[in-house]
Amino acid sequence: MGEEADELLRRRFEIINVWRPIRGPLRDAPLAVCDAVTDFVPSDLVYRVRTGETNRVRYNPAHRWFYVPEMRADEAILIKCYDSAEDGRDRFTAHSTFEDPTAPADALPRESIELRTLVFHNA
Repeated sequence: MGEEADELLRRRFEIINVWRPIRGPLRDAPLAVCDAVTDFVPSDLVYRVRTGETNRVRYNPAHRWFYVPEMRADEAILIKCYDSAEDGRDRFTAHSTFEDPTAPADALPRESIELRTLVFHNA
């Protein structure tokens, strides 16, 4: 099993998250994704027993953010969270929830689910 994993990790692979609201229409704290112009800054991710690394986003007025207004429970967003290719293509997607100023005051709190998938390329 370990040899198979090692072989898969020698190829290009991606981490793709599937995100969707559990109920809709979603009006409270929708998810937004940023276009590929994103400026990432490496940042420590500190836990009690270890330190990892994540990326933060540096502000850039050229960023364009997108979201699905009033997203339904039967709709989903795919987010490329990581791409092992280092050939100049986009490797990450910045994403975040945000406070929508147009949301009604009595909007139900967001309930959502996110699933992480691994995609392994043959070539």
